[in-house]
Amino acid sequence: MSKHPSIALIGPGAIGTTIAAVLHQVGRTPVLCGRTAYPQLILRHDGGEVVVPGPVLSNPAAIRQPFDLVFVAVKTTQITDSADWLAALCNENTVVCALQNGVEQQTQLAPYVNGATVLPSVVWFPAQREPDASVWLRAKPRLTLPAVPSATRVTDALGGSGCTVELSADFLTIAWRKLLQNAVAGLMVLANRRTGMFARPDITALALAYLHECLAVARTQGAKLDDNVPQEIVDGFHRAPADLGTSILADRQANRPLEWDIRNGVIQRYGRLQGIPTPIGDVLVPLLAAGSEGPG
Repeated sequence: MSKHPSIALIGPGAIGTTIAAVLHQVGRTPVLCGRTAYPQLILRHDGGEVVVPGPVLSNPAAIRQPFDLVFVAVKTTQITDSADWLAALCNENTVVCALQNGVEQQTQLAPYVNGATVLPSVVWFPAQREPDASVWLRAKPRLTLPAVPSATRVTDALGGSGCTVELSADFLTIAWRKLLQNAVAGLMVLANRRTGMFARPDITALALAYLHECLAVARTQGAKLDDNVPQEIVDGFHRAPADLGTSILADRQANRPLEWDIRNGVIQRYGRLQGIPTPIGDVLVPLLAAGSEGPG
């Protein structure tokens, strides 16, 4: 394999478009795979825009051989729908980098990747799909990966690009910290409001209470998180632009399935296994599930 691997990307939404754009800027444009055959992708940011040439392939039969590196940027609710893409793009020599939420990326993708190595990641940048199908990038792209040999394939691909890649010897802790941030964002779905809602003292108090119960569960799974993490996460919401959304809120407003289980239900599930009470989660999770799946 050459220093820069052959690259494909499944799911050219907000996160996928961002990664495709930074790769394109350094001459490593990935093969784009998705449900809709867009002619190109457009990423907008404060410094201008990047146009990634397409087309986005919409038929897995177009893939003739496996790739060295596959970025998976579909929602966890769409993994089953991506099974044909994964089967076509992957074999035992492929590294699959999961640009997805949650702490169960490896177990969720493993059944579909033909023996490929699944590399989890934490995505730290906010990006939003706009009505014209372009993507608005609102911070510098940054990923965290576990410090394992397969991560080299991603660092080689993204080396010199506009996306920072950090390797962590304690990836589990970082992944759980991000999960806590994603979990408390579920409150935005129930309120149907963006980040500005956290300016309310009552929402701040509710968020902190929920984060403390999530923290207790995270620690049972081996996450080394300090007592001040809930306050740090809430402070981050306070500093964010008031109009900043989140992917689960965008999905609710578009009446799409929600990632409620991988962001919130997982904490309730692990809490029950360890005998940790999750009283706020026990209210939040059924409401998110009902908002996603009905009936009604």
